[in-house]
Amino acid sequence: MGLDILPQSNEEYGTKEYWDKRYERESDESSFDWFKSYDEIAPLIRELIPDKSSRILMLGCGNSRLSEQMYDDGYKNIVNIDYSSVVIQQMRERHAAVRPEMEWYEMDVRALTFDTNSFDVAIDKGTMDAMMTSKGDVWDPPEEVIQNCTKEVDEVIRVLRKGTGTFIYLTFGQPHFRRRYLTRPDTTLQIKELGEAFHYYLYIMKV
Repeated sequence: MGLDILPQSNEEYGTKEYWDKRYERESDESSFDWFKSYDEIAPLIRELIPDKSSRILMLGCGNSRLSEQMYDDGYKNIVNIDYSSVVIQQMRERHAAVRPEMEWYEMDVRALTFDTNSFDVAIDKGTMDAMMTSKGDVWDPPEEVIQNCTKEVDEVIRVLRKGTGTFIYLTFGQPHFRRRYLTRPDTTLQIKELGEAFHYYLYIMKV
């Protein structure tokens, strides 16, 4: 990754303009994952999603390889969204021939256009984290951050099938910074601490 692609400040990670510009400057075959490859988390994913025909929503897919690796592992019913039209077009073209069943849509995680009760699983791997990069006290985040993260979770709960739906959120964010957004009525929340030298967390919300 070239230094000219890095943001001037962390807050830029939360802007559509930064990501559009970054994807335009990267090659069409580039990929970026915040952390952990699929191979490292595959046993957990298979345990959490035993039915490979499950309809899966990938929130803020970017050009991560997670979707393609899950597809190649047998999860063919994956719908990918990102608010960058640039990366959605790149990914649609990259995978059209080899992974034709995958779907790609330009969409904001805070305002999903899918029907209520239409997905079995939703996965966030670092997307909510990007919305938390604005300036401010992590212990007392700005109202904009609270609203954005709350809207994402609201929308995820809406589109997941009630009684069977699962929201999987993978992040470095510790529970005291994330639990406030994920503790909701009529849901259950399980938190797994993973990793050795650097801990990361898997939040599993059942709706």
